[in-house]
Amino acid sequence: MSTWRNWAGTESATGVEILRPSSTDELAAAVKSAAEQGKKLKAVGSGHSFTGCSVPEQVMVRMDGLSSIIHADKDSGRVTVGAGTGLRKLNAGLAAFDLAMANLGDIDKQTISGAISTGTHGTGARLGGLATQVVALDLVTADGSILHCSAEEHPDVFAAGRVSVGALGVISALTLQCVPAFLLHAQEMPLPLGDVLDGFDEFAGSNDHFEFYWFPHTDIALTKRNNRVGPGVGPSPVGRVRGWVDDELLSNKVFELTNRLAVRRPGLVPRINRIASHALSAREYVDASYKVFCSERNVVFRESEYAVPRENVVDVIRRLRDWIDTSGTRIPFPIEVRVAAPDDIWLSTAYGRDTAYIAIHQYHRLPHDPYFQAFERIVSDYNARPHWGKLHTLTAEDLRTRYPHFDDYLAVRTRLDPQHIFENPYTRQVFG
Repeated sequence: MSTWRNWAGTESATGVEILRPSSTDELAAAVKSAAEQGKKLKAVGSGHSFTGCSVPEQVMVRMDGLSSIIHADKDSGRVTVGAGTGLRKLNAGLAAFDLAMANLGDIDKQTISGAISTGTHGTGARLGGLATQVVALDLVTADGSILHCSAEEHPDVFAAGRVSVGALGVISALTLQCVPAFLLHAQEMPLPLGDVLDGFDEFAGSNDHFEFYWFPHTDIALTKRNNRVGPGVGPSPVGRVRGWVDDELLSNKVFELTNRLAVRRPGLVPRINRIASHALSAREYVDASYKVFCSERNVVFRESEYAVPRENVVDVIRRLRDWIDTSGTRIPFPIEVRVAAPDDIWLSTAYGRDTAYIAIHQYHRLPHDPYFQAFERIVSDYNARPHWGKLHTLTAEDLRTRYPHFDDYLAVRTRLDPQHIFENPYTRQVFG
């Protein structure tokens, strides 16, 4: 009996029926059949969510067979893709058409439908998450119908379906509004944490994309500023050796070893973090946007991420630093801070407000509950919204107060899936 597990090892499913449709019609027939039999069905992408949002109870639909660029219009920038298309494959495919996504997160292991359904985002004070780049989607509903949704067609379903946590149906295809391929000038350098916090608004507002990583138990943050280049500037990527040393040796192999050392000798974590914060020295390069946005992350961890109003992020980081300093908890993983523009997607974590994201991590062999619980208590004072694919404990009662259109979303869900065949324990937690 086979067992499916997500990337982090936080969720699994054993003994479920596995379907692999190779077309939208096959997908629709599978959904209809499951509904007629009263079975619960979930679509699964790459399994990169930490929560149980895609864990099936009875039927698992693997989306690998719907993984291609279906149509690309270079003039308009509109590209239709199968829902199971991985971001890495998508980025390479768009580059072949001299197109790109306007913004991306920092990994490319997810499928496009999984990424938008959980509210995956990158960073940029004037840019939204991946779901804001979706201009249409095809949704297979519980009765096997294929609903084409956009701002003009079924606009309420479109508002609910771009970040849906997989609870409305199964997305079969999406149309993305892409942009002409572009280069980014990347500047990465360590700075004192106090300087970064004092100048946060300026850093966020004056760069196309800004983020920083703070190493707990230190006063150092690694800053990343990515900006579009001017006319006539060509690529000057990181050299092969420097790239391997920074991105593979230090960020993955050595980082794995230092985390294993932290498990055995937690008292060494502050010293380890001080060394790590100085090991990643300043660098500057120009490369294709998707190569700058995305990096390889192979060290397994647990993650919680909350979105707060941007004006509150510095307070949150200072309070979190105070808790770490007084709790005695040792944190070998850096804390990541990013930003996003407001959007109008009902369950987007950036709905209606300038947003900052704080993501905390813990190595998978170290306890994370006390740390994550303290973080959740702190951000609860700021009307914070959890990333749908990352660890949190909030329920429908909590979330209703944080999303103005929460009940509108539930109404669309009830209309499209009255028997709730797309539910599982996680959707019961967050939607009731």
